[in-house]
Amino acid sequence: MPDALRHDVRLLGELLGTVLTESGGPELLADVERLRELTISAYDDAGSDAFARAEELVESFTLDRAEKVARAFTCYFHLVNLAEEFHRVRALRSRESGKAATGRAPEDSLKGAWAFLTEEVGEDEARRRLDGLEFRPVLTAHPTEARRRAVAASIRSISELLAERDDPRLGDAGLEANRRQLLSQIDRLWRTSPLRSTKPTPLDEVRTAMGIFDQTLFSALPQMYRKVDALLQDPDSPAPLQAPAFVRLGSWIGADRDGNPNVTSSITRSAAAIASEHVLTALEEAADRVGRALTLGADTTPASEELEGLWNRQRQLSTELTDEVAGKSPNEPYRRVMLVIAERIAATRRRDADLGYDQPEELLADLSVVQSSLVAAGDARQAYGDVQDLIWQVQTFGFHLAELEVRQHSKVHNQTLEDIDSGGELSPMSQEVLETLRTISSIQRRHGELAAHRYIISFTTCAADIAAVYRLAEEALGSAEDAPTLDVIPLFETFADLQASTDVLEEMLTLPQVQARLEATGRRLEVMLGYSDSSKDVGPVSATLALYDAQERIAKWAAKHDIKLTLFHGRGGALGRGGGPANRAVLAQPPGSVDGRFKLTEQGEVIFARYGDPVIAQRHIEQVAAATLLQSTPAIEERNSTAARDFADIAATMDKVSRDRFYELVHTEGFPAWFGEVTPQEEVGWLPLGSRPARRGLSMESLEDLRAIPWVFAWTQARINLTGWFGLGTALAGVGEVERLRDAYKRWPLFATMIDNVEMSLAKTDERIARRYLALGDREDLAQLVLDELALTKQWIVDITEQERLLAGHRVLGRAVMLRSPYVDALSLLQLRALRTLRAEDSADSEHDEAIRRLMLLSMNGVAAGLQNTG
Repeated sequence: MPDALRHDVRLLGELLGTVLTESGGPELLADVERLRELTISAYDDAGSDAFARAEELVESFTLDRAEKVARAFTCYFHLVNLAEEFHRVRALRSRESGKAATGRAPEDSLKGAWAFLTEEVGEDEARRRLDGLEFRPVLTAHPTEARRRAVAASIRSISELLAERDDPRLGDAGLEANRRQLLSQIDRLWRTSPLRSTKPTPLDEVRTAMGIFDQTLFSALPQMYRKVDALLQDPDSPAPLQAPAFVRLGSWIGADRDGNPNVTSSITRSAAAIASEHVLTALEEAADRVGRALTLGADTTPASEELEGLWNRQRQLSTELTDEVAGKSPNEPYRRVMLVIAERIAATRRRDADLGYDQPEELLADLSVVQSSLVAAGDARQAYGDVQDLIWQVQTFGFHLAELEVRQHSKVHNQTLEDIDSGGELSPMSQEVLETLRTISSIQRRHGELAAHRYIISFTTCAADIAAVYRLAEEALGSAEDAPTLDVIPLFETFADLQASTDVLEEMLTLPQVQARLEATGRRLEVMLGYSDSSKDVGPVSATLALYDAQERIAKWAAKHDIKLTLFHGRGGALGRGGGPANRAVLAQPPGSVDGRFKLTEQGEVIFARYGDPVIAQRHIEQVAAATLLQSTPAIEERNSTAARDFADIAATMDKVSRDRFYELVHTEGFPAWFGEVTPQEEVGWLPLGSRPARRGLSMESLEDLRAIPWVFAWTQARINLTGWFGLGTALAGVGEVERLRDAYKRWPLFATMIDNVEMSLAKTDERIARRYLALGDREDLAQLVLDELALTKQWIVDITEQERLLAGHRVLGRAVMLRSPYVDALSLLQLRALRTLRAEDSADSEHDEAIRRLMLLSMNGVAAGLQNTG
């Protein structure tokens, strides 16, 4: 562990120990330390009796003591997580300042990607590709963020105080004052309940996401664009080449109603209004700040004719406002124009039609006049400084902030059409479907077409599912002419739907509404692929291969029809739902499937991990942008296509063998009930994580209606992580040629990414803990099947990667897992105690039952914090 990180972890751990002693006495700290030492000893020496002694200690705790110990370990994880995050920021800043070693891979930085791209295709073609670059992260409200907002706020305060300690100007007195503040904040974190008392509403989820915009994205993205500009220009020149604003934010939060009855048309309308309020407030403040800083005199920086004309038009809008501004800004033409621009943005937010802007394009036109006048007056530094940042922010966020994307299940649309065609009174569900489409129309009128025009159909099985949405829009608004602008996006999720995707798309092209949209958008089309349900359907290996195959076929289909395709990847945070490093995922895609455009869902805790800190957010976006630029280069496309061809037989074997193995497990009679017994699947539903129900409706007699998130979350909590690896060991054994598999690992990006992701998933498993969860069921055959596959997969991963142990070649990740695993073990033992009691007891003591239930919830919360991904 680096010395700086070691020091931070030790400091925070000592302060937590002080807080525990003050709150619960030295006995509480002693119990925490005893359990900590035992689990560390058990982790370091699997042959010792330390694990059994740790179990005995957990069983000896009173429920009150067990709860406090669980909370202590959870607090520790929060502190370790923030220390590691800050150390990552520290390392990134050091790298940016040139203190760190160079030699990074091309896909690891925009600078490297640009150099590789220009060498491959020439500077003119590289510039054309850069101008077409698109990265579209879509925030979703899937309930995998286990922290309360109050806990997150405390963590943020502690992070800021920890960062302050790196300031060399602080001095001894400043460090001591900082230590006292840290102690106060850790005390607050300890005393704040880690559990929400109620489930968040969809609008709570919207407001949580707004925090990421306010704290990070609004200011971080212009800095990201400046990095791109730095690649293209003379470093001494004040004028950037104005890199494209290539990020566009999307959101399902408050709009995704697939199986979530809490998301209604009124919620969607409010979500759009909240987002618009936030972005307009931010733009107003930014414009006001720019205006107040532009104290350039007319004598030193004369206004152009266009700027004078803009000022005259502003005077016609409001002489009262312009007289007031002119009085405060005599002989300062730029300041007065920008201050009126700020007031016009405020009027837009207030819905003052006389003064406000109708469209963001009008604001951009005004800012362009200001910028051009500054350039003409010889002040390129001011023109391309804060004014350029503001232009980028308007281009990126518009007046809507994020493009709301409505999602609904295809069955709901079909049932609504049946309802309409029957001629009777419409059901509440059907009325809501039609009202949602009216809401989209209303949002477009209020916030612009870009604010909400994508409509995603879950479980698309045929072109009729696409046609149904267009017909419903006409029914809702009365005619095709009055219907909102819609880009209806098919979502292919199951294994069968992925295989049928191109047939559905071919038929979709015959729809007149689709043809009209292709003509209006320059033949742009979006297709979404679901990672979660396909993995739950056929297992992680077959799902990965099926998704690659579908992308390859869809890309060829799009090229055949001269369609500018964007593939939308419905990835989750956990590996069982398509998680893992995004830039590596981009580079492993089939030829023609990216073409400079990458779109994916950012879910749950991933949102905060990737975008919660400005430095880390810029780093993530830079890596994705670099990979997106590189993926379509001749060298990368040739590498991917050659590898896919050379290892096609391996893919075919792995697909069949892994799917058969997965079916052997999940299609065994009684598996759903057994799954509910050996994991906290039912208890996961108790956690008030999000507004979405855990199931679409069926009981645990069937897995079909269980959502992918609790499916993954439950296996993760049981320390088995089955959804990330099951079937791979048997698949690799089915191939059997270790040297050929090692060759595939070196040359086939899709295979290498799969192996590395599974390696990480396996590193977070714990066989000792897993055995105890599996013992909760009465199916030795299924338990042994899981354990055999676990051992087989671990052995093959180690053999293929030629390592002594898992993660031996991944220093930072290995350190993170090793640092946490013994502490997660402690929480798992506490959770097992609670789970065994819940399974065994039928108590009439409500107070005792509530204490057990609370211990269960606290331990789930803590394990989620320790493993750093949930669902």
